[in-house]
Amino acid sequence: MRPKSCERTGRGVTPPALGALLALSLCACATLTVSQERRLGAQTSQQLRRELVIMNDRTVGGYIQRMGDDILGAAGPQPFRFHFYVVEDDEINAFAAPAGHIYIHTETILEARNASELAGVMAHEIGHVVERHIAENYAKLQGTDLAYRALVTTASLFGFGGMASLGGGLAAMAMLNSFSRGAEHEADAFAVSVLPGAGYDPNGLVTFFETLEREGGAHPPALLASHPTTSHRIANARAEIAELPPTPGLRVNDGGRLEIIQRRIRLLTRRRLPDSWR
Repeated sequence: MRPKSCERTGRGVTPPALGALLALSLCACATLTVSQERRLGAQTSQQLRRELVIMNDRTVGGYIQRMGDDILGAAGPQPFRFHFYVVEDDEINAFAAPAGHIYIHTETILEARNASELAGVMAHEIGHVVERHIAENYAKLQGTDLAYRALVTTASLFGFGGMASLGGGLAAMAMLNSFSRGAEHEADAFAVSVLPGAGYDPNGLVTFFETLEREGGAHPPALLASHPTTSHRIANARAEIAELPPTPGLRVNDGGRLEIIQRRIRLLTRRRLPDSWR
């Protein structure tokens, strides 16, 4: 549904695959209001459920939701009700959809060496929603031709696979998660500021991305493609962490709960268990 304040720019015809999801983005209008973003978030969630394999396991989903709720509790009141989804996918990725719908790939959970690293990734994605980066990117779509070209181009660049190039929710997420350097810095700063309040060591944010950079080589994980890390950005995050007041007792690990979740994911997806777990 298109907001009444927007007018279609009559250039081109929207490809059917984009559907109702892009109805608002094909308007030339200002940044989405909170109510508009809520409506878009509901549309996006419906579309993505048709395109993604969501892990409907209460134990895994509950763990991720509780971690997200802890982070949000430290962030203070928000205009959106956040929802966290675990996507069965062997690519390291995570992304934010409008109005607080956060998607975490199973491979991202498996790649985390400790709970603080996973919390860092989740806090960063939450930050993009809180700072209204999703809404700002959405408003940049000025017409159907421009929107479709941008979606098709960025789908292949930002780690959403071949299906994204056909249009639809995943292609839209590729566009909406194409962030500027300034937006990435703001999301990092948000994560650094709220993780201690949630009880997590903020250094996990940095160490996770550093590990991925070292291991990525010529083919970086999708998470790095959509959220590129640079030595300057990592240095900024470390500098901000150094400015934090001393907070004793911050968690790196969570008493083995992450390891239990990782093992459960491997069993549910029939992934080979590490030799140490046999």
